[in-house]
Amino acid sequence: MVNTPPSLFSEDQYKVEDAEAEVAAIIETPPSETEIDLEFLYTRDIEFRQETLYFIVVDRFYDGDRSNSEGENAELYDPTRQDWGKYWGGDLQGVIDKLDYLKSMGVTAIWLTPLFEQIEDLFVGNAAMHGYWTKDFKRINPRFIANGEEPSLNKTQETRDTTFDRLIAELHERKMKLVLDIVCNHSSPDISGTKGELYDDGVKIADFNDDEQHWYHHYGEVQDWENEWQVQNCELSGLATFNENNIEYRNYIKSAIKQWLDRGVDALRVDTVKHMPIWFWQEFNGDMYNHKPDVFIFGEWIFSHPLDDRSVEFANNSGMTMLDFGLCVAIREALAQGAEGGFHLIQEIFDQDYRYNGATELITFLDNHDMPRFQSLNSDPAILKVAITLIMTSRGIPCIYYGTEQYLHDDTNGGNDPYNRPMMDKWDTDSEIYRYIRLLSGLRRLNPAISMGSQWQKYITPDVYSYVRRYRDSLCFVLLNRGEAVTIPEVETELPDGEHTCVMTRNKYEVKDGKIYDLQLEERGVIVLSRVGERVKGQTIVRVQLNGVQTQLGETIVVIGDCPELGNWDIGKGYPLEYINSNTWFAEIPFDESAGKLISYKYAMLREGRSPLRENLMNRRWVIAKEGTVKWRDTWAPGRES
Repeated sequence: MVNTPPSLFSEDQYKVEDAEAEVAAIIETPPSETEIDLEFLYTRDIEFRQETLYFIVVDRFYDGDRSNSEGENAELYDPTRQDWGKYWGGDLQGVIDKLDYLKSMGVTAIWLTPLFEQIEDLFVGNAAMHGYWTKDFKRINPRFIANGEEPSLNKTQETRDTTFDRLIAELHERKMKLVLDIVCNHSSPDISGTKGELYDDGVKIADFNDDEQHWYHHYGEVQDWENEWQVQNCELSGLATFNENNIEYRNYIKSAIKQWLDRGVDALRVDTVKHMPIWFWQEFNGDMYNHKPDVFIFGEWIFSHPLDDRSVEFANNSGMTMLDFGLCVAIREALAQGAEGGFHLIQEIFDQDYRYNGATELITFLDNHDMPRFQSLNSDPAILKVAITLIMTSRGIPCIYYGTEQYLHDDTNGGNDPYNRPMMDKWDTDSEIYRYIRLLSGLRRLNPAISMGSQWQKYITPDVYSYVRRYRDSLCFVLLNRGEAVTIPEVETELPDGEHTCVMTRNKYEVKDGKIYDLQLEERGVIVLSRVGERVKGQTIVRVQLNGVQTQLGETIVVIGDCPELGNWDIGKGYPLEYINSNTWFAEIPFDESAGKLISYKYAMLREGRSPLRENLMNRRWVIAKEGTVKWRDTWAPGRES
């Protein structure tokens, strides 16, 4: 729960659905005459759009257990923390020790760099402190867990009382989630004459230099980054690249990740997804969803962009969403680097949202472990405040890189890798950015317009940007300024007339005819005004998303079906969807009477002065879970007039 002044939020308003209720959808077996494989007619939903992610490089966060720091090879550990290529001691106990600090800031999910057992050697002067040179996908790096829990002493998956398990338990007790970073593309580089030695819980199963079973590709490094075949089959920086055509490899990597899901992992971040063909990801993600239907998965397509057809195809068809590099680069150019186009560069990205089937589920961020930190580009804390407010209130799921709330950055060599991974050294709960993240995270969970709604630009210049988030009768008005103090003659808010209080500053603003007149916006100022309407309530909530329907002004989409909630096929009583963008309509539909039952449904378009247009297909079928939250993700079937 977020601690905010009583004038802003009430205690009752923060009573959002518990994560357990979100994922507790239980199917009720229909009558025996229904000869359908019911397990494929529903999915449970873990709603990540309300989350605030926090990305941690485990080795650089906090050393909670000094006894494990030296690991198997003490030469890879630098207790002075001067050698940026070596381990500095951060571990899972350190994450546990700081969970209350993170929860108080409003963090609801933590993404950790890979925890798997790594090679214990130096490559070009660097140890695998980042976690991307995996030796065994079924074991945890001994440097991150307690002495006595080392994989060599026991079977990893037979021991369920490790520091890792305690971390999961502590997170879930706080209603927080764990995002596990995984790497399916490669294992380890050539070090001391060994390359790509892979183990299955301690048993060697593959070796790049002795590859009779063809676990690896052997095509050398990528030479042409515009050649799709090379990008998918050749090596990235000399890393041994797995051969996804080998079914034994696919079975191994899928079984390994399933074991971690069984241990309680809530979501997966997948590394280097552009370096493997989409069919692999469709198979992999499908197996993950079948194993744990409520898992959330997002991938790293480095420098993806809405105008890059291949990365958009991946986002729409792979079964996972993506890190939004296009928006990240635009924010860094407009705010950190002061590009002339300013906020227009950011709006140009939002204008392309229709190209994605799930723009509201893209992961938004300002920086990460592969690029200079935002503050290495611009150390002004006021401009960081503007950038944080933007990603916390615009469409997508925000992810904060560890230490941002403490203005953590090292500008050596421009802040490039490895200097973008300094040791966390402050835990100030009174910093302005810490407070802003706390308030905005609470607002995201309180106001569904921010997490699920549409986004409408209201005012834009290179220096000033205003937009409204809208869902049902909930609204959020945002105004951002990257420049000097300015007075805006008028700006549309869509808020009801009267006095409204800024969530961030507690300043009050008078709205008349839906507008604020002569608005004085301070230098690097932000304004966030929120209006929360009534939430959808029901025994089961179905979150419906429809893509691929082209509508004109005055046309609306409804869901009709053979149940009371969908009007019993009466098109005049169909459940209306909300316009998100020109490719996406969305709604939350409450089911009570039909919860646990098999229903049929389809979509229809209502058109002023013309006959309705129904989808041209057989009715869709779904078993509505008995309780909890589920999602439908459908594509419009071009319709026929009634």
